[in-house]
Amino acid sequence: MANKEKNMRQIQEIFRRKAQGESERSIMRNTGFSRGTIRDYLNIISICGYEPEQALSLTELELLHLIKQARKEIKPISTNRKEELNQQIEKLIKELNKTGVTRLLLWQEYIKVHPDGYSYTQFCYHFTQQKNIRQASMHFIYQPGECMMIDFAGDWLYYIDLDTGERIACQVLVIILPYSGYMYVQAMHSQKQEDLIHGLNNALIYFGGSPRNMKMDNMKSGVKKANRYDPDFTDLIKAFASHYGINCTTARVAKPKDKPHVEGGVLTSYRRIYAPLRNHTFHSLAELNYAIKNQLEAHHQMRFQNKSVTRMELFLEEKAFLKPLPDRQFEKYCTTKAKVQRNYHVQLGEDKHFYSVPFKLIGKTLKLIYTLDTIEIYDNLTRVAFHQRLSRSHGYTTIKEHMPANHLFYNEQRGYDADYFLNQSKKIGPFTLEFVTRLLHSKDFIEQSYNACLGVYRLAKKTPVDDFERSCERALLYPVVSYRQLENIIRKGLYKVPLNNAPQLQIKIPLHENIRGKQEYK
Repeated sequence: MANKEKNMRQIQEIFRRKAQGESERSIMRNTGFSRGTIRDYLNIISICGYEPEQALSLTELELLHLIKQARKEIKPISTNRKEELNQQIEKLIKELNKTGVTRLLLWQEYIKVHPDGYSYTQFCYHFTQQKNIRQASMHFIYQPGECMMIDFAGDWLYYIDLDTGERIACQVLVIILPYSGYMYVQAMHSQKQEDLIHGLNNALIYFGGSPRNMKMDNMKSGVKKANRYDPDFTDLIKAFASHYGINCTTARVAKPKDKPHVEGGVLTSYRRIYAPLRNHTFHSLAELNYAIKNQLEAHHQMRFQNKSVTRMELFLEEKAFLKPLPDRQFEKYCTTKAKVQRNYHVQLGEDKHFYSVPFKLIGKTLKLIYTLDTIEIYDNLTRVAFHQRLSRSHGYTTIKEHMPANHLFYNEQRGYDADYFLNQSKKIGPFTLEFVTRLLHSKDFIEQSYNACLGVYRLAKKTPVDDFERSCERALLYPVVSYRQLENIIRKGLYKVPLNNAPQLQIKIPLHENIRGKQEYK
């Protein structure tokens, strides 16, 4: 407050309005005085033991004398209170982040220690000012093609399943190129690794190239262990980044300002995608993503606020700096383990198909890494086999180099392999093909079944095709197939007996007092 006192009539006007019950805000508006000045004079007469009504009974001279005396007696306010508050500001900011802590509580604790400190209003003003100074944001400048930022939106989008009527919630992946502000947005069923990789692949296809760097939040599907200096990414993300030649980085934990562009991109998606689609109903994920894409393209054609260019125009400049994509997009791979069987093959359980490995590994447990098209087999860190993935159930894929010398020699001398016998079987009929397939798999070493297969084809040459097919059909009813079994069926003419009348295949239930007859179920 200025040293010179206000005009006594003006001061009396303050007391008069206060006596009439006006608020400080109203007095401030009608008199032009600041709230601090009004409180100052009200505080002075209160210290002197006067109410506003009593102060009005004093003459101007008496009031002036009273105010001057009161000022001499009032303890001067500390001139260091701003410094005192600034020294505590870091602690106060941390306390404010704790559950249930408010600025009012912090002020109450502050004023107990510093009775002559700031009022609550001034405390909040200086606290906010210092908090903003300490939390200043740095403006990052990105070069074209330098980086893409990745995050999931906090709010979900939905579609209705027509079969069940269920409302399906979808996570929303947001990816942005900071230089141009060009975005890719996709709804997906979850934040799992397979969905994340699918979304990242689609984003790079949408951009038409890959940036040099990729910055993401510390999401579990991408980061195994967060660390400010050396985060540990999942194996799948490392493989993805290696495939496209991208460097991976993360934002610091609980530091969203490390990736401000994608945080702004999430907000933009709320305004430009969520809001326009809020009254639309979708019936599939594909339908929802089609609508998202249309809204996104409209957003890219809009001009920046206070700029004369659109995001699309800036992106066309940036696209020239993106690295070209590989001929094939990255494929998610899966891992499993399998024990090498005595026939030096391992089974991929998902397809029930067998793949060869070097015979010296029989009995060992190996690691299988497979994609949609290929399968790699590892013994610890050493790759011991590579195959094209086949989905033929109970089939065998064998590399000659994996076979023992005696098996290889035998195989080369005879000139036979499993495909040869299967191709011959197809020429006869479907039951013969199924019989030979089971026969090939009936031995620990597939080569051991070749002689039996040769015997089958000799029988086929001596037997009419229809009779031979019926014989194979009957043989397939038994749990185990063999050459001798098929030979007996043909020799005894069992193929002539209708299958439903074949006595040797009927199961006879012994009579027993605890077994009820069919009459009990009428």
